[in-house]
Amino acid sequence: MARRVSLPAADDLFRETAPAPSGDEGPRARAVRAVADEPEPAPGPSRRPSGRVRHDEKMTVYVTSDELLDLEHTRLALRREHGLAVDRGRLVREAVSLVLADFEANGLDSALVRRLTEE
Repeated sequence: MARRVSLPAADDLFRETAPAPSGDEGPRARAVRAVADEPEPAPGPSRRPSGRVRHDEKMTVYVTSDELLDLEHTRLALRREHGLAVDRGRLVREAVSLVLADFEANGLDSALVRRLTEE
């Protein structure tokens, strides 16, 4: 006698699921936390990076091996010393946001202008 396999229906596969309870995470809870998502801010002096959202635009930046190593050391230090799990892209977006906000606030007296004119 042949057995018929019971498979879930499409409604079962694509249904909304309830969020996981935020209570006790048990003994496997990790000390490292991801940086919180933040909504896209309005442009202006209080500029904030986009955070953990899907990015539609892409830009390629070439760095030296020393710069990449410094970036990776910073990422690991943030994780080790502050418990922040941040990827390199997020770290770069944060740094760019800080430099642009400083430039908007200080113009010719900004660190960006000082560093670019020192070359």
